[in-house]
Amino acid sequence: MNKEIIHHLSHIDLDGYSCQFVMQHTPYKIQNYNANYGAEVKSKLDIIVENIKKEKKSALILITDLNLTMDESRWINGEVAKMNANKLNVELVLLDHHGSGEDSARKYDWYFLDVERCATKITYDYAKEHFEFDEPSWMEKYVNVVNAVDLWKLDEVENFEYGKVCMRLVTETRELNRVMFANEDNNYKISLLQEAVKYLNEENAPIVLDEKIHALKKEFFKIDENNTLDNLSTAYVVKLLGAKRDTNTIYYKGYKGYLSYGVGNTSIVGNGFLVAYPEYDFIVDVSYRGAMSLRANFKVSVAQISKEWANGGGHPNAAGGRIMGFKEQYRYDKVKQQIEQIIYDKESRATVLEYKTQEDI
Repeated sequence: MNKEIIHHLSHIDLDGYSCQFVMQHTPYKIQNYNANYGAEVKSKLDIIVENIKKEKKSALILITDLNLTMDESRWINGEVAKMNANKLNVELVLLDHHGSGEDSARKYDWYFLDVERCATKITYDYAKEHFEFDEPSWMEKYVNVVNAVDLWKLDEVENFEYGKVCMRLVTETRELNRVMFANEDNNYKISLLQEAVKYLNEENAPIVLDEKIHALKKEFFKIDENNTLDNLSTAYVVKLLGAKRDTNTIYYKGYKGYLSYGVGNTSIVGNGFLVAYPEYDFIVDVSYRGAMSLRANFKVSVAQISKEWANGGGHPNAAGGRIMGFKEQYRYDKVKQQIEQIIYDKESRATVLEYKTQEDI
């Protein structure tokens, strides 16, 4: 491969992350992205195109375990053509096994469809043929495990049972938010798969892995001393939030706030953040459906902020509400734009009301 970077978009299940796990054993620089079906696919493709244009490096867009609609296929095909017209040297490859992508596969030669193999197996075979590939001794067995559980091959009992545990290993790793911490969440899941392959050949391997899951998750989050998984992951998330202060800070009526999206557990994470970063007056976490959860530490009444932003309420240090008309986003910058628009509208209205009151006086 003669490209400087691979932008690898894959699904959010075991098969999707395993495609990226396979590609880790190539020597290339790879940026991973993950999406579920629906609007998130286009959102992540938008980010990939933006990144390529910004970096101005030759690139391969690799899409695995996701079928594109005809509209999505037409759009990304056109974007690649435009980038190549501007001499960016971009190639596009899609490797998938979902029959719903048949129309796109018939039209575009970059769209490779094979319904007989899971996407991980397709990626594995493609990598061996087209890329430099440093294959570990366990790789083929692991690929067969994913293939067995993804295609529900009940007759392959050993592989199927181990695959079920690996599937849960991925689906139950919800400690990190995929929008706020996309790279860290991807690394978390793939790191756990890297640990999982160590037990492939153990006697009663599915049971062995099943019993180790909790310890493996704790080990990922552990920085210094041991603690509960909740406390370890909370400290990890607070540190990640702190690292993003430059981009995630908001201001309202002179108060300094922090905006997070979809992090949840605001009572613990939010209060932990305010203790770790006392320069902040409040923190607000917005859910995917527009529910707000606000926390403060005696510096401002978040009950009042919630009332002004969303007709919400609560206590001075803990409040909530729902933003009417909030549009779910798969990019943090789009969420922040919505919240900053609310702030602008509320502050502008307050200024107008204050001016009118002074006129009356």
